[in-house]
Amino acid sequence: MKASAFVYPWDVNGDPEAPARIAGLGVEQVTLAAAYHSTRALTPRHPRHRIVTAAYAALLYPPGDRWAGRGLRPYPAGRWAPGNAYGEAAKALAGAGLEVHTWVVLAHNSRLGAEHPDTSVVNAYGDRYPWAPCIAQPATRAYLVDLAAEAAVRPGAHGTELESLGWYGLQHLHAHDKISGVGLGDAGQYLMSLCFCPSCRTGYGGQGLDADELAAAVRTALEPLWRGAADDEGWPTAEKLLGEDTAAATRAWREKTARALQEEAVTAVRAAAPDGFQVLLHADPVSYHCGANVGVDPTHILSVADGVVVPCTGGTALLAPFAEQARKRTVLAANLTVVSGMGGSPGTLAADAARARTEGATELRLYHAGLASDGDLAAVREALSAH
Repeated sequence: MKASAFVYPWDVNGDPEAPARIAGLGVEQVTLAAAYHSTRALTPRHPRHRIVTAAYAALLYPPGDRWAGRGLRPYPAGRWAPGNAYGEAAKALAGAGLEVHTWVVLAHNSRLGAEHPDTSVVNAYGDRYPWAPCIAQPATRAYLVDLAAEAAVRPGAHGTELESLGWYGLQHLHAHDKISGVGLGDAGQYLMSLCFCPSCRTGYGGQGLDADELAAAVRTALEPLWRGAADDEGWPTAEKLLGEDTAAATRAWREKTARALQEEAVTAVRAAAPDGFQVLLHADPVSYHCGANVGVDPTHILSVADGVVVPCTGGTALLAPFAEQARKRTVLAANLTVVSGMGGSPGTLAADAARARTEGATELRLYHAGLASDGDLAAVREALSAH
């Protein structure tokens, strides 16, 4: 199976040995960040630094003219990725014989929420999630579609992987995070991720729901979870807590909204891209899930995009719903973490890859070549050499 490693530009720029080291892993491709959220990243081999702090969600290349005069716009990176950091890294990686695809993070942007609070998801209690732009808002949708088209289609790129192209909710790694005291489970995460901004309130009305009554019902439904008294069985629990018809109506609104955005964004990327450009989404086959791997309906998303990248660290069960709908040229990439310190298992990569292939995977994604230790990378080389 074709394998690709995730990489940041700062893993490569300033380290002349990085391109050959990554190519030497046995991967044919790199998925290189072009637009990325705020992060603090380790660079264990870089000759100039060991820690990179990306202070805000940013473009890792100079913004285009399309953003001039617009209220919602992306920002160029600061000194952690100055100038055309993406382009510099892409050129070096291509020079090592690697096929470069862009990695674009979309509806996950804390700076956008801080500067434009009205763009954020608002929960049933009135709390805003500044990291989570509400994808139902027209201006936010326009921003995300244009960001997808520009950041995905970088010079020389053969394809793109679009992350967070859908609903983002409560679940989010945050500085000094203190929200894990109550285990919410799938049902609680869903209820705490329902948005009540003006656009979503109107959307619920289109499903026959009164937004004020719905917000009150959500708060009531969450009370057993705050007391630690409810078992979680996923969607059946959400239906039990909120009521089957009400839960279905909220889900219908959110799925309709996400599908429309995904169709629009993929269409915009393809319009800007050369022939043969590959468009993949980071995705979860459970359509009500939120986050970086957006919840989708497998049948729908595989009719829109060329394939999906599916989280498989800890198990390959999420591959099956996509495999059932895959066509001859569908890309079904199993995403495996190979950083031991982040819960990955590079020592079992060969067995994990074989299991993923059995479940229908056609390619591998390895997270993350820049973050892994030398020992982790050695295990990857060994696994891919025997693959």
